[in-house]
Parts: sequence; C-alpha cells; structure tokens
Amino acid sequence: MHAVTPMPQAPARDGRVQVLEILGNAIVGGMESWVLRLVQRLPAERFAFTAICPFESPLTDQLRAAGVGVEIAPMGEDMPWPTLQATCALIRERRIELLHAHLPTAHLLAGLSGQLTHCPVLTTIHARQLTTLDLEVHRATHSHVSTVARQSYFHALGLGVEPALLSCEPNGVDTDLFRPRERGDGEPLRARLGLAPEVPLIGFVGRLSPEKAPQVFVRAALMLKAQHPDARAVFVGEGPMQPELEAMVQRYGLQEQVRFAGVWQEMPALYGELDALVSCSYTEAMPLALMEAMACGLPAVATRVGGVPDIVEHGHTGWLVAPDNFDEIGRCCAQLLADPALRRRMGERARERAVQRLDLGPSIERVGALMERLARPQQESRAAVRRQATAQT
Repeated sequence: MHAVTPMPQAPARDGRVQVLEILGNAIVGGMESWVLRLVQRLPAERFAFTAICPFESPLTDQLRAAGVGVEIAPMGEDMPWPTLQATCALIRERRIELLHAHLPTAHLLAGLSGQLTHCPVLTTIHARQLTTLDLEVHRATHSHVSTVARQSYFHALGLGVEPALLSCEPNGVDTDLFRPRERGDGEPLRARLGLAPEVPLIGFVGRLSPEKAPQVFVRAALMLKAQHPDARAVFVGEGPMQPELEAMVQRYGLQEQVRFAGVWQEMPALYGELDALVSCSYTEAMPLALMEAMACGLPAVATRVGGVPDIVEHGHTGWLVAPDNFDEIGRCCAQLLADPALRRRMGERARERAVQRLDLGPSIERVGALMERLARPQQESRAAVRRQATAQT
C-alpha cells in the first residue's frame, strides 16, 4: 500500500462513524460513481471516510476533493500479504468501525481484514448477481450483503445468504442535479460531433465492454438507418471493445451514422443533447446511466434484464426489449424519433417516475442508517428499546 503515513497516535474519536471504503476498481463507472455520491451526500457530522483503491485515477482525485483520505493497494483473489497487513494497520490506526466493500476482490480484502481486526464488514453488490467469491467470503466471515436491486436480493436469498445478513438498498439518482435542460446548456456534444440541434440523436452511455453489449447498439443503428436515414447514434464512454466497434462501423458503412464521443465530464448537460437513451446490456442491477437519463426527461429503450424492469415502465416511460434484439431496439428508436409528441410524453413520465421512485436522497439515507446499525449495534439496540418504550406509553 502506498502513501500510508503512520501517525504518532490514533486520531481522537469525534462521534462520527469511521468508515473504510474498499473499492475493487477505480475507473469511471457506475460503482465508482455510487461510492462518490455516498461519501459526498452522507452528513459529515455523522460519518468520516477513508478509502482504499487499487490504483490512482480521476476517481481518487474526486474522492480526495470530497475530503476522503485515499490509500492505494493492489488487490486480487490471491490477496497480497502486504495489502492485508497494511489494511489491518490502517483499521487500527484510524479506529475504523465499519469496512464497506465494493466488488468481489474488495469483499475478500474486507472479509479477511475484518476477521483479523474484529471489524464488521458490509459489502454492496452492484451487479445483477453475487459471484462465487462474494458468496464464499460471506459464508466464511458473516459479512452483511447489501444489494442495489430486488432481483439481486432474491438471487442472494436463493444462494443461501443469511436473511439476517442481507438487505436491499435500491440505487438512486440525484434528481436535482439530473433534470431536464435546454439543448446546448453545458459542454456541447452536438457541436463536437458536428451535428445541428435538430438532427435526431440516440445515445449509448456506459463502458464499452462485453456485458454492456455495445455491438447490439451498432446493429440497432444499422436498422435505424433504414427507417430513419437522418438519425445519428453516439457512444459516450470508453472500454476494451472500442476497436472492435469501430471496425463494425466501418464494415457496415455507418461512419456518418455512428460516432464515438469518449468519456464525458458534464453528464447532466449531455442527456439534454440526446433524444433517447439505449441500454442494451446483457446484465445489469440498477444502471446509473438509465436513471440519470430518465431524471433528465429522456425516454429509454432498454433490455429486460436485472433491475431494469424496476426502472423503466414499459410503454409508459420507454420500452423494454429482449437482450440481443437489435431489430426491436432500432424499431423503437425510429418510432420515438418520428413522433416528437410521444417522445415528449414518455420523457415527462420518465422524469416523474425518477422523482417519485428513484430519488437519491432516500437511497443514501437508507445506506447511512444501515452503516450506523452495523458499526454501532449497541447504540442501535438501545435506540430500539427507547422506541419500543415510547410506543407502549
């Protein structure tokens, strides 16, 4: 672990819950954004955060800017002894009260170090399903498993996760930050792509990796071209499949129809540049990009996987389609682009659903309450006794 500077003495306990966030990755992705929102939004008078990440990245800079102390340590299923040793030292030095893990290798590190330091462990499952490693660590260390989607919760139950050590705290979106905006209000996506404001534009927002099925988006753009030749499609994000996708675009003659915008910084403004969002993943829990787009008033065409049916109301805020059905995705996009009134109605309903059902505030508060309960179970027990006594009087 780098940059862990021993302090002369342990910091004084100031009443805040001391949490160590352990991240198994540090890219610009959904899990990482979720952790950043968590540390930014939970009250500073109640929580103090330290984080361990596997490498330096823009995320580590953002965490430090949010007041989080960040340490760097390699992780893996064959956990390096120096990482485990340094993590245990950090837990004791900072008087950590709760280990909060994200992704399986982070769960492994949290489980091992939690056992050695007698510190409770919480792992948040950001994916559609638990991995074998997650399940093994839970069984060996009795870590608490929190899912962000109902389907993930029931999957965990079916695998035998202890019900008393399992909960569901659904993901959410900041509906104040992500809201409908006028086109061109922010970093100009269309100007960078050389597109006029009136050009129909659909977007794929996410990592260009196999589980997100970006090749399906290219094929949907080919279908869309036949029905709506003026329409354009844009990838927002980067990932290992980009060379393959660029080759597909060349092979299908879609150089004018499909563009690559790379990683985007001003995400709330970006959604205002799109007419619809496509989510064609093979697997999802509660995809952040989908919720962000809906909060910004965009209709969505999304695959019926994981927690997506809990987000998109079929035929009301968008459409749900089967995975790999690029023809249906293209047809739905063409229908939206051809009917501005339908697009506006669905977008308004998407915004309404995001505000009423998917707002970040209640989601963060639920996670905060769970963290306090796990970190300080005695205080929670006393509070429960007081609540019960009050109810009986």
